Amino acid sequence: MQSVGSIYIAGHSGLAGSAILRALQSRGDSRIIVRTHQELDLTDARAVKDFFQHERPESVFLAAAKVGGIQANNILPAEFLRENLLIQTHVLHEAWQAGVKKLLFMGSSCIYPKLAPQPIPESALLTGELEPTNDAYALAKIAGIQLCKAYRKQHGANFIAVMPTNLYGSQDNFHPEHSHVLPALMRRFHEAQRDGLQEVTVWGSGTPRREFLHSDDLASACLFLMEHYDSPEIINIGWGQDCTIRELAEMIAETVGFTGTLKWDDSRPDGTPRKVLDNRKLSNLGWEPKISLQEGLKLTYQWYLENHR
Repeated sequence: MQSVGSIYIAGHSGLAGSAILRALQSRGDSRIIVRTHQELDLTDARAVKDFFQHERPESVFLAAAKVGGIQANNILPAEFLRENLLIQTHVLHEAWQAGVKKLLFMGSSCIYPKLAPQPIPESALLTGELEPTNDAYALAKIAGIQLCKAYRKQHGANFIAVMPTNLYGSQDNFHPEHSHVLPALMRRFHEAQRDGLQEVTVWGSGTPRREFLHSDDLASACLFLMEHYDSPEIINIGWGQDCTIRELAEMIAETVGFTGTLKWDDSRPDGTPRKVLDNRKLSNLGWEPKISLQEGLKLTYQWYLENHR
């Protein structure tokens, strides 16, 4: 994506957006536009219109979204659906109006059916029922995908949609109630180790299988796709390997140094039984991830220690 024009990163302070920002800065891109939520509310149609008409970026990474784990999705479905629909609608429309040359829309692997074939191919989209614990967020993301296709079909806009697997890394959300499984476990084990606890309760049975991709690998893939991908069809971004939640918990405990007992609360929801993406489409284009889960956990915990006192 060698460009003389400016690049706007929507959601630059989040997990995915901050990684994209670091990747662009590390390769020397200087014309990067960012706005905090306080500076630009993407759910405000007039504010988004004024921003795009004034800045007129050449490229856009749409990584802004309202995100959260199982509990947050369960108790706040209206907020997840409404806010994500507004963000996507406003940014995509104004990007087209302002003549943006290329836009990358960040979807999510939760768009796929709960019982999709494994590994999940891009063709599984809209072939079955969604996982009910995050269907509001998934529906919003599916709407974003379809909106990208619609602007391409009707207006010729070069909007692409990527579907990352479960992400983790620097600037993740470590909120005790509203975070995803990996940062939630990392914080819980850290606090247990700090407080000298001998047991930590983990939600679910530990049997579901999940795939995890470090945010810096995601950023690498996004920059690669902005240069090498122009199809209206969605494309997965994954690691290609998965592990059980029990195995993940044990790896995080070891990374943190927690040596106590893990107690599994199977009265809590497990979510989708297995979710690993078919990464062959992206791999065939010539991109592969580099950061193993073990290495990524160490990097993430180091960032947590440096930023969460």
